[in-house]
Amino acid sequence: MTHIEFIFGGIGGQGIITMAVLLGHAAVIYDNLNAVQTQSYGPEARGSASRAEVIIKEGRIDYPKVQQADVFVCMSQEAYEKYISMLKKDGALIIDSDLVHPENPPTKKIYKIPATKLAEEEIGNRIVANIIMLGAVIAIIDTVTPEAVKKTIAERFPKYITLNYRAFDLGYNYGKSLIKGQ
Repeated sequence: MTHIEFIFGGIGGQGIITMAVLLGHAAVIYDNLNAVQTQSYGPEARGSASRAEVIIKEGRIDYPKVQQADVFVCMSQEAYEKYISMLKKDGALIIDSDLVHPENPPTKKIYKIPATKLAEEEIGNRIVANIIMLGAVIAIIDTVTPEAVKKTIAERFPKYITLNYRAFDLGYNYGKSLIKGQ
């Protein structure tokens, strides 16, 4: 039975909450799973730590907050330091490798995605680093289908489908290559 708890962490302006919203929406609307999504961020809209949580389950979700995350997707050092204690000892840590440098992680399952660098160098637009990261997460963590996420992206960002699909596919393929390399 599917039951997985995610924490997404970063700083305001990186699209952390957008990743969580897209994941939760895709799970519920297209993959017929139950999901709950919550979020928190500092008083500043940009530049302060932000966190979003998603719980995905086939059955009923009894409590809407993540207790111990199965997956921590992290895109800033500040978020890593603030939220790493919420990751299970055997959980998966997925980081933007140019922005996060884990010290004493509680897990050996660490996936390094250079999302921001790929966004700048391969796509030419840093704003899609979160979509690259989401693609990698979907490839690494088998819970929501890539088709469901792409349908959600098309719904949420109809003007930017091509850009976001390129970013998602880049991240998805990068994540798949990491899994094959294990």
